[in-house]
Amino acid sequence: MTMRFAFSAVSIAALTLALIPAAQAQGVIKIGEINSYKAQPAFLEPYKKGMDLAVEEINAAGGVNGKKIELITRDDNANPGDAVRVAEELVSREKVDMLAGTFLSNTGLAVTDFAKQKKFFFLAGEPLTDKITWQGGNQYTFRLRPGTYMQAAMLVPEAAKLKKKRWAVVYPNYEYGQSAVAAFKNLMKAAQPDVEFVAEQATPLGKVDAGSVVQALADAKPDAIFNVLFGADLSKFVREGNTRGLFKDREVVSVLTGEPEYMDPLKDEAPNGWIVTGYPWYGINTPEHKKFEQAYQAKFKDYPRLGSVVGYSMIKSAAAGIAKAKSTDTDKLVAAFKGLQVDTPFGKISYRPEDHQSTMGAFVGRTKNEGGKGVMVNYVYLDGADPKYQPPVEELKKSRAND
Repeated sequence: MTMRFAFSAVSIAALTLALIPAAQAQGVIKIGEINSYKAQPAFLEPYKKGMDLAVEEINAAGGVNGKKIELITRDDNANPGDAVRVAEELVSREKVDMLAGTFLSNTGLAVTDFAKQKKFFFLAGEPLTDKITWQGGNQYTFRLRPGTYMQAAMLVPEAAKLKKKRWAVVYPNYEYGQSAVAAFKNLMKAAQPDVEFVAEQATPLGKVDAGSVVQALADAKPDAIFNVLFGADLSKFVREGNTRGLFKDREVVSVLTGEPEYMDPLKDEAPNGWIVTGYPWYGINTPEHKKFEQAYQAKFKDYPRLGSVVGYSMIKSAAAGIAKAKSTDTDKLVAAFKGLQVDTPFGKISYRPEDHQSTMGAFVGRTKNEGGKGVMVNYVYLDGADPKYQPPVEELKKSRAND
């Protein structure tokens, strides 16, 4: 009798311990986040800090619908196959309530397709290809950052003002670069019908042969250059271009170059006068940005990068969507995100019902080498809600016909 009682007590204790994690899990909302941390640290280290700050603020305020947010991150090794594999693991084994993240456009598209096949909610934070929300968009995927069409549409008016006829383009030869160049060419031809594209250099991502690229561009004698390179590729291109005089008396229009992730490493090699999209954190004086900047500086003893804003705003968007849906059910999240409004360091944004693209905008300005450090000057924030930065609605309907 004593032995049976002892065994029963031990069994009950073991069962109780086994149930504790399950009970705790009921009070947690799990966000499964996928990204290329090892491959793209310049952007994704501050991005991770931005996410962490948002999670801390949300949980300190009581969580969402009475539950705390838990972030579970995985590295996709900058590989679409690995991105799908870790997405499957997060959904099947970790039982996450939604997927989020990705940086490179090819990995973002892989997870977008996974979300469609599995009918699972995915909030893409960073990948910029238009196929995320337009040509390849689906009802389960939403995107935070302005894509390649939007950023090209913000740059083209400034490019057209230059009245340069002969253009060269240089870009990383994968989905993002191809998408950005296609958008720029189409919009430039509409704005300036006599424009000519006289040279095109498509380089392997992360493996640019800067010397040969710069020489090929110089040989074409363009009036202006449209650049889509970023990260280490951008640094090599700028260094070689400075050395060979490629940029002397030649206009350059460049996506992303004004972001501190990519501008700061250039130091005294930072170019002067490029027209760029970017993030002049040091000069944004709106109350919402000041609040974010101060909180970020206090927590990390460092200034924010654009990645910080993206990570922070993505988690805030996830929390706002879950709160509105009062659920983590995929169909309810999809319904809640359509027209969802979110407060971000750039002000209020919304997710457009027609294409699931957020209205987050971008800063456009000129680069300046100021005391051996690259900054943005003469910049303006262009609101992504402005219709002129979006493709025509009829075009959207056609591109999402199979949604």
